[in-house]
Amino acid sequence: MKFSKFCLIALGSVVLSCTIEKTDYEAEIATETTEYFEFEEVLSVTNGDYTMSLEALNGTLYKGYNDIRVKVINSQSNESLEHSDINFLPILTDAKGNKTSCPHSYSLTYNSTEKYYSGYAVFTSESNTTVSWQAYIDFNVNSQSYAINQPITIEEQTNMNLNMTAFTASDNEQYFIALVSPQSPGVAENDLVAGIYKYNKPTESEGEFPDLSQYSYSIVNDFTLYLDPRMPEASMGNHSSPNNQDLTQQSDSLYHGVVNYTMTGNWTLNFMLQNENGKIIKGTQVPTDFTPGVEGAKSELYIDILF
Repeated sequence: MKFSKFCLIALGSVVLSCTIEKTDYEAEIATETTEYFEFEEVLSVTNGDYTMSLEALNGTLYKGYNDIRVKVINSQSNESLEHSDINFLPILTDAKGNKTSCPHSYSLTYNSTEKYYSGYAVFTSESNTTVSWQAYIDFNVNSQSYAINQPITIEEQTNMNLNMTAFTASDNEQYFIALVSPQSPGVAENDLVAGIYKYNKPTESEGEFPDLSQYSYSIVNDFTLYLDPRMPEASMGNHSSPNNQDLTQQSDSLYHGVVNYTMTGNWTLNFMLQNENGKIIKGTQVPTDFTPGVEGAKSELYIDILF
């Protein structure tokens, strides 16, 4: 299934119309988008003979998708803890004391070359006066358990190219779609990567906190995320672009596709989410009419970006 595309004549009309009554968003797109590649320490805690450090890109945790790393060092021998079972559980507490989590990798994966444990977290809200986050991390050494509980700060994601959305689909399940890359797209065909996750509804009553069964999330497998990118500004006529590719799951468990941005500005990624049985469970097809002067319609499922 593919979204319908504009014909070349319509695209030509769009290019001409962009110089007429164009919305002034130059101040917005002038904001520099910084790409982060280096992992830096978010926090460091010592428990007994072991020091645990949590790392993230730029040393900051943001609302949306975050790659994380955990390093554990024996403070006596200065050696890294290797091949241990390290668990990571982020917990959000609201003003009423209610606790929830977010999509995350509970069991971290060990990188024997770099000697760190890797995972991810898709934080659904930034920290503020009514919302706080805690990181629960535990591991075992020689049958002895070590547990760490530390507050973490989740910053607002100012890079709209890394936005996310949460929703309930027609199957009555709660899903999350988080953009992973590109951090800084160009006027070109860009590789578009997203994570798709689902909340696992608990089947048993809540046990002693933190009870993992109450905070379980899983990666969604074998879905298809149909893509129709458009510029919804009235002056842009809700035009799309050619050569886009829908997102399908690859070996890294993330969903990969291609989005072709033909100019800088406000874009909407309109989606339709199809499950493994070929059924659309969220999203609506966007009208293909070229509508200069009229704000473009959006799918029931979408993410806005800006570059």
